[in-house]
Amino acid sequence: MKDSRLSGFYNLSIAERISALQRQGWLTAEDAERLRNGRQVLSSAAADKIIENVVGVFGLPFGIAPNFLVNGNDLMVPLVVEEPSIVAALSGAARLARNTGGFTARCEESLLIGQIHVTSLDDPDAALAALDAAKAMILEDADAVHPRLAARGGGVCDLELRSLELPTGEPLVVVHLLVDTREAMGANLVNTICESVAPRVAELCGGEVALRILSNLADRSLVTAAVRFAVDDLGNGKNSGANVRDAIVLANDIAMVDPHRAATHNKGVMNGVDALAIATGNDWRAIEAGAHAYAAGSGQYRPLTRWSVAESGDLAGEITLPLKVGTVGGTFEANRAAALGLAITGAGSSTELAMLMAAVGLAQNFAAIRALASSGIQEGHMKLHARSVAAAAGTPEADFEVVVSRLIDSGDVKTWKAREILGQLRAKQASPEAPMGTAAGKVILFGEHAAVYGRHALALPVPGAVTVNIKPSSGGTSMAIPAWGIARNINHDIATGIDAAIGLILERLQQPLIDYAIRVDSTLPPGMGLGSSAAIAVAITRAFCRYLDLDVDDERVNAIAFECEKLAHGTPSGVDNTLSTYGMPMLFRNDGTLHVATLTLAEPPPLLIAVSHETGLTSEQVAGVRRRYERSPQRYNAIFDEIDELSRSGADLLQAGNYDELGLLMNICHGLLNALEVSTPQIEDIVMIARRAGAVGAKLTGAGGGGSVVVLCPTEPHRVREALQDAGYRALDL
Repeated sequence: MKDSRLSGFYNLSIAERISALQRQGWLTAEDAERLRNGRQVLSSAAADKIIENVVGVFGLPFGIAPNFLVNGNDLMVPLVVEEPSIVAALSGAARLARNTGGFTARCEESLLIGQIHVTSLDDPDAALAALDAAKAMILEDADAVHPRLAARGGGVCDLELRSLELPTGEPLVVVHLLVDTREAMGANLVNTICESVAPRVAELCGGEVALRILSNLADRSLVTAAVRFAVDDLGNGKNSGANVRDAIVLANDIAMVDPHRAATHNKGVMNGVDALAIATGNDWRAIEAGAHAYAAGSGQYRPLTRWSVAESGDLAGEITLPLKVGTVGGTFEANRAAALGLAITGAGSSTELAMLMAAVGLAQNFAAIRALASSGIQEGHMKLHARSVAAAAGTPEADFEVVVSRLIDSGDVKTWKAREILGQLRAKQASPEAPMGTAAGKVILFGEHAAVYGRHALALPVPGAVTVNIKPSSGGTSMAIPAWGIARNINHDIATGIDAAIGLILERLQQPLIDYAIRVDSTLPPGMGLGSSAAIAVAITRAFCRYLDLDVDDERVNAIAFECEKLAHGTPSGVDNTLSTYGMPMLFRNDGTLHVATLTLAEPPPLLIAVSHETGLTSEQVAGVRRRYERSPQRYNAIFDEIDELSRSGADLLQAGNYDELGLLMNICHGLLNALEVSTPQIEDIVMIARRAGAVGAKLTGAGGGGSVVVLCPTEPHRVREALQDAGYRALDL
């Protein structure tokens, strides 16, 4: 059974969130791959078939609110929304609701209303009598319009008649056709029925049809959701739970008597409802219109929710609103993002989706009023606004949380302030405590995978990418990598990962496993093909040597780091640790004997690194190539030989500064790596974006399966960078 509880979901990277959803069954492997590669997005070609005059597709964030429990069922909430705090607020409210059993919801009927308005009547009472007498015939005619709907258990269920008076005093007869549209939202279906039946209705009334169309006030499809929050869960550092509960009830009471407050109150409800409706391909405009019309049904605009104190002293909440939603139809066929959003929910029917939507509206309303009644709504908004401002100022990941925190403390959440804080941080970082160990990252220009089979690889360093400091500790050995959000104790009994690597380093240095505090500062993102594991191994080895006053040369450091790479990747070529150790451009080969030719460059090459949203596991990619190689060694050796030639020719072109020819070889090499099946749709997207923006060469760098692309742009690198960033990818300088 699927569980919607995803603890710490917000702390994960995008790739990790997708993997977590896939592991717990909320995403199929195919849908997970679509999200990783950005293929869930509506294409311009598909959009051109949905509306007129299409020139592009406008993007909005697609997020997930976990933790929802509705009628005992775990459900997930996909949200398409740009307003900060909504996703976090919903997740938090749903988590609190689980403590008291989650949400309950009911929907006693789900009917859509089709309206036919008849005017020019001589005798409205006679018209109503004629319609009532012909009711069975009208229903039969209406059902004949969509016989397959009736066969599925739906169709026109009843007829309602009303008499109204226009502002001019002219009488008006209104016919309501109540239609069970089953799993479809049914707007077009109901409109067709109204148009087909309208002439017979006009004939029976002796009048003229003015309008024939559905009503978006779906008050024959009312959904009610209820929840109870334990009073002890409502408090915070400033207010007791009872005080927060009473403030929420008071806020709801104020909305009952003040339409101006009720409008903002209900906007909070619709923040959640609309975001879920958009994510599942439903007509949020129709839902909005119906909800607000229903809120004004008493003659005064009122809140859609009711909050009160339960007999237990807990906070009790309830919401009722009209919701006619669909889970089938053309929208889901034309827009696969909507189909994906619907699949993520776990809802088994349109009624279940409507009940989830009502629970989401109630949860969002609770979160908004709770914040307003206790800490103030602006506090949560300000935190998320500060994150947006920090991103807009170009804050690197390593400094991101610090800049956000200082922005909030300053009270000036502005881009100029973020840049000022960044300047202060950089000034402080310009003269830090001298690191005990340093190492370079790596970018492979040519030779991925071929180097594992004894061919040449051409690689460049990312200087000073990793630094390490070690201090004594009294609570066991610990490891902190602030830029990656890692801070934990090392378990020397674990035989894999960083735990095993640190144990191996100390063993090779013939040192006991005593207590150390290890801090790693890295400018390299993890799992992106930039040699982060090798650089960390080299920098930690050097830091231990300095800390323990050991005389160990680079050759020995390199050998130890190579053993760490074997732990991480299985059968590495050795290029990563060699480049990390020596930090020089090099033409590398390991055919049983290590051959390293360092290169002298007249200038730093004009390279950018574009980072994808998907991590690649080197051991998996190397193993995959190995399996395919063993099936067809002759063909794979031919590819490896071609890559070997590109590596050696590329070294000459790089030293000569012949970037046009070098870019051509990079493009050829990328094609060969694609033939090795280590590229991905997202990598291909990055490559094409870079080339179209003016890069002379762009290719996968590293093991593949995700990771990074190295881009050669000798002219107008800013255009390439902007194109990559506009597409949502990070661009790093070499």
